[in-house]
Amino acid sequence: MTASHLLVPVPIPDRVAALIGSCIPQHILEAEFDGECAAREVRRFRGPRLGIEDQADREQALSELARANKVLAAHHPLLTVRPGSAW
Repeated sequence: MTASHLLVPVPIPDRVAALIGSCIPQHILEAEFDGECAAREVRRFRGPRLGIEDQADREQALSELARANKVLAAHHPLLTVRPGSAW
């Protein structure tokens, strides 16, 4: 029996990743990519004082993240992307 905190992450070879990706519907892969990009944008606009344009850009990124998460959660609830998560 192994504890999950003791497991070491191992990189997945490209061929294995492509095989896994081929089993997932295309719209889910696109939503995952869009969600990761939106989460990266949300992390970029952090801070107590944002300008009006930065606030608008952050809100846009949040809406894109919500849209992607809606698609991902419909497929499987654990696939959602969060701005602070490493995944």
